[in-house]
Amino acid sequence: MSQTSYDTPAAATVSPLPSSGAPPRHRWWILTVIGVAQLMVVLDSTIVNIALPSAQKDLGFSDGDRQWVVTAYALAFGSLLLLGGRIADLFGRKITFLVGLVGFAGASALGGAANGFEVLVAARVGQGLFGALLAPAAMSLLTTTFTDPKERARAFGVYGAIAGAGGAIGLLLGGVLTEHLDWRWTLYVNLVFAGAAFLGGALLLRRSHRDKTTSLDIPGAILVGGGLFSLVYGFANAESHDWSSPQTWGWLVAGVVLLAAFTVWQTRSSHPLLPLRVLLDRNRGASFMAVLISGAGMFGVFLFLTYYLQQSLGYSPIETGLAFLPMTGALVISSALATSVLIPRIGPKPVVPLGMGLAATGMVWMTALDLHSSYATDILPALVVVGLGLGLVMPPGMSLAVTGVDAEHSGVASATVNAMLQVGGSIGTALLNTLATSAATDYLTGKDPRDPAVQAHAGLEAYSTAYWWSAVFFAVGLVVSVILYRRGVPEHDPDASPVVHM
Repeated sequence: MSQTSYDTPAAATVSPLPSSGAPPRHRWWILTVIGVAQLMVVLDSTIVNIALPSAQKDLGFSDGDRQWVVTAYALAFGSLLLLGGRIADLFGRKITFLVGLVGFAGASALGGAANGFEVLVAARVGQGLFGALLAPAAMSLLTTTFTDPKERARAFGVYGAIAGAGGAIGLLLGGVLTEHLDWRWTLYVNLVFAGAAFLGGALLLRRSHRDKTTSLDIPGAILVGGGLFSLVYGFANAESHDWSSPQTWGWLVAGVVLLAAFTVWQTRSSHPLLPLRVLLDRNRGASFMAVLISGAGMFGVFLFLTYYLQQSLGYSPIETGLAFLPMTGALVISSALATSVLIPRIGPKPVVPLGMGLAATGMVWMTALDLHSSYATDILPALVVVGLGLGLVMPPGMSLAVTGVDAEHSGVASATVNAMLQVGGSIGTALLNTLATSAATDYLTGKDPRDPAVQAHAGLEAYSTAYWWSAVFFAVGLVVSVILYRRGVPEHDPDASPVVHM
């Protein structure tokens, strides 16, 4: 496994990674299995969105209830990720991965067969719960399977591309299934993904033994789970309540307090859920921040451009999904370039800020879109620029966030990356929705809201506001990554992967 060389005080001590023997012979097939599982988890955050109108009509729930089909998944997934990562470390990554697949498939089947709103929401909670087991176990398996630095770079290039492009693939697949089959198939399709990944995982993955010398940090799990739940729930409430409402700021304050208490507790616990040394390295901390900010900014693309294409330009669900494919292709190309060529040669400091800058530029470009914009000349170039930028940010960020972490804590480090992406997405959704709605309301002041032309231009005002603020997120990410990332290429030792205890 790779080693990252850090400038540390003389008193620092290093915990080496126990030898795990030769790398698995079928490791590239294992990457395929992990990739299928990751794709299922990532696309589930968008595939259901495009089917919501059909589900709402079929099950008869209100517009106010509609957001909970999305939020229920985010709440369970985001708040339980760190616990899921630690469970993978303690009880074995293979068994955690397989249990997560079975549970996710079962919850998806329940959601597809739902005969009412309550059952659908319960199924989405179940998906989030088992996704919180599955996602960190998958990333941890990737970390421990690919021990050669060059091979790991290529593997994380693929994994990061899936994480970044999964949302767009979900939009396309959701559009195809909803338009040609039924909204329920946006949930049933997970049985195909889970079945293929389970079969491959059962045959190819190595079984790791439980470490009986350590125990689960229950108080830490309660504090961090409660803190993340409160944050996600507070931001979700911002969409349906005013920011001054206790339902919004009360939950956000509670989340901050609980996470602060969790941080203090981790310094005192004998078996901490998330050892703070995992977070304190500069490159790793910069990577966590890059993933968090990218998660917030990406929703300006997926969410509001989807609205724009369907409501302003009249695209069908399938056409909307197809429109995002060039962005996905650009993301895959730049992610491979970043992880295999640029990071090993010049390090992350110039690469990640460049990606943030490109993404910000693409979002600013989108602010000029109007009711007569052409896909080829106006929308496509902006999407490609954003895709190139995300490819330079997401895969390197995910890879560097777990580099240098010992095997004992690879699961919880992987979970932290996923939690950053999830919390970032929740923050982005709430802030951008609120700002866009306010912009549309301001535009309608003094105008006839019944006039279709006025409504259409109010929508454009909302989308443009969301794009501007997404650009601001990425600009902040540029500054943060320039400040935090170290200069130069991380040095690797193929025989060890130490964690530095500061």
